Amino acid sequence: MIPTDTIDKLAQCFASLSSLGAQLTEVQWKSPTDCPGWTVQDNLSHLVGIERILNGLPATPHKAAAAAHVKNPIGEANENEIDARRGLTGSEVLAEWNEIATARLATLRSADDAYFAVEAMTPTGPGTVADFLHIRVLDCWVHEQDMRRAVGLPGHLSGPSAEHTIDRLIRTIPIVVGKRAGTPDGHSVVLDITGGVQRHIICSVADGRASIGSVEPEAPLARLTMDTETFLVLATGRRTADQVGANVEIAGDKALGDKIIASLNMMI
Repeated sequence: MIPTDTIDKLAQCFASLSSLGAQLTEVQWKSPTDCPGWTVQDNLSHLVGIERILNGLPATPHKAAAAAHVKNPIGEANENEIDARRGLTGSEVLAEWNEIATARLATLRSADDAYFAVEAMTPTGPGTVADFLHIRVLDCWVHEQDMRRAVGLPGHLSGPSAEHTIDRLIRTIPIVVGKRAGTPDGHSVVLDITGGVQRHIICSVADGRASIGSVEPEAPLARLTMDTETFLVLATGRRTADQVGANVEIAGDKALGDKIIASLNMMI
């Protein structure tokens, strides 16, 4: 089955990244972001490298020097692509991005069912090309937000791609509430996300297992309220509870609420 909806969301992310890049000065391109060791330009270089490889082009032969923020082979491959472009201007990386984004969408728009059914290893384990694309929306949107925060140009915090990403991040809330924060059996936690993507999440623990449900108890053990960007930076490990915890309103068991926001990082 052709994942038309996912491709449409990816196209929105690509267009928004191109639009953002067209607004940036060279100083802004070189601004540091919440991704350790990466500038605004580096974030886009990362996306360029991935989309090139997904579209069948060879990886760079360049080898980056060892860096403290590189933790694994995937990180090494990412760093090679980024470092290969660090001598370029932001405008040059943007031009390469626009070219590969156009080519990649042409490939996806013209592909048949068999293309998307091919088995592929994704960041979350074995899957298909269609599954990988679902994660590509998240990656592109999250890195766009990394870039926007760094240069003070907020945008694209709502809409299909934003909702898609926040909903993927919400999937691991039960692990946070149950296993990491240790919410007692028989109790529930409510998390309200406001702003761009509004979500009302009820997570209850029963028989030692946490799950998201639709019925809110009369007295949840804790209720956390935060805006979309605060949830995003906590859930993706971009910032810590010490940095943005003041943006989270906690009602009920504050100690449990603090454990939850300290444990929200869901990224690999």
